Amino acid sequence: MTLEEQIAEIAGHQMMISQNTTARCAKCNGTFWIITETGVARRCDCWEKERQNRTLKFASIPEKYKAATFQNFDIGVYANKGVAEKIKKMCEMYAEEFEPGNKGLYIHSQTKGSGKTRIAATICNKLIEKKVLVKFATSSSILEEIKKTWQKTSEYAESVLIDKLIMVDVLVIDDFGTEKPKDWINDKFYYIINERYINSKTTIYTSNYKLSELDYDDRITNRLKEVCYQIPFLEESIREKQATNNIEEFKTLYLNGNKGDWR
Repeated sequence: MTLEEQIAEIAGHQMMISQNTTARCAKCNGTFWIITETGVARRCDCWEKERQNRTLKFASIPEKYKAATFQNFDIGVYANKGVAEKIKKMCEMYAEEFEPGNKGLYIHSQTKGSGKTRIAATICNKLIEKKVLVKFATSSSILEEIKKTWQKTSEYAESVLIDKLIMVDVLVIDDFGTEKPKDWINDKFYYIINERYINSKTTIYTSNYKLSELDYDDRITNRLKEVCYQIPFLEESIREKQATNNIEEFKTLYLNGNKGDWR
């Protein structure tokens, strides 16, 4: 689902009442409001569930990480378990003690598949439990959605999409810095980052680059230094280890335990 489609689905404080009457709440008939005996309107009990569902849809956590928690974050897959444990504890404490307006995180590692996205998604899931409004997006998907608004057939203006990115409580930009440097990309990201700074909004980044290695001008890198805690993540590829494990698992399952050469 594109960001445009998510805005269309989530816009406004009231959801459209379903045409399917069997799906409506028996208490409020799908209106999310109940009139008490004293004539006072109050939210129906079903509203919290609907609100949570809308929050999860808007967050756009990758399907692979929707169930990611600090409890199931396995530090045993890392060779340097001591560092992995420290990073996990720091991130868990950050999420548990989070308050609106807190500094963000810049999680970086040159090694692809090290688990940066996983830990960022884990933080997001914890914040959603705390009823914090979160948006998760890759830097490339943000740029693609912006470019789509330039088309004449686009239903939404660029400003609408960017406003959503600016005003969400916590914005996660995954794979930041992977884009080819262009003036318009630099300007769009600076606008989003600076406006979030002005509005005291928290931003979390994952990147394959240190701040000093980003192909952005000083306006962006200096701002990130000011508003983010920099976390050097482990330089280990969990994907490579998983690939090796997959080979051994395949042998065990389909070659009757024969772990000899197979070609």
